[in-house]
Amino acid sequence: MLEVKIKRLHPEAKLPSYAHPGDAGLDLYSLEEATIPPGGHHRFQNGFALELPDGYVAIVKDKGSIAKAGLHAMGGVFDAGFRGEYNVHLVNLSDRPYVFEKGDKVAQLVILPVARAKLVEAETLGETSRGKGQFGSTGRK
Repeated sequence: MLEVKIKRLHPEAKLPSYAHPGDAGLDLYSLEEATIPPGGHHRFQNGFALELPDGYVAIVKDKGSIAKAGLHAMGGVFDAGFRGEYNVHLVNLSDRPYVFEKGDKVAQLVILPVARAKLVEAETLGETSRGKGQFGSTGRK
């Protein structure tokens, strides 16, 4: 099991936790009450900082129940060298306001190993069955 140091930055912060054994994401919690109107955005501070080992990244992902209601986490890649406060930026894509209470789950944090690439400039790239096909290039079915 990977050991990661965590520092509480706010006395009332609820630290990230796994809801169930085997979960991939740690639940992240709101430090405040907030209402996000339709089309609105809000950034939630989470009240902690992490010390990830080199070769790892923490990525903020949607919580299923919140995504079902039309909210989406925007961005959220925290590199191993980052020591600041973690936060979650949500956008409300629904036609209804969404209310968060203090301590509510706002997103989840997935910690993953990262492969670093050495980019080598080339005149040509290898052929594949997909080629230059973009969005929808594999058809609807």
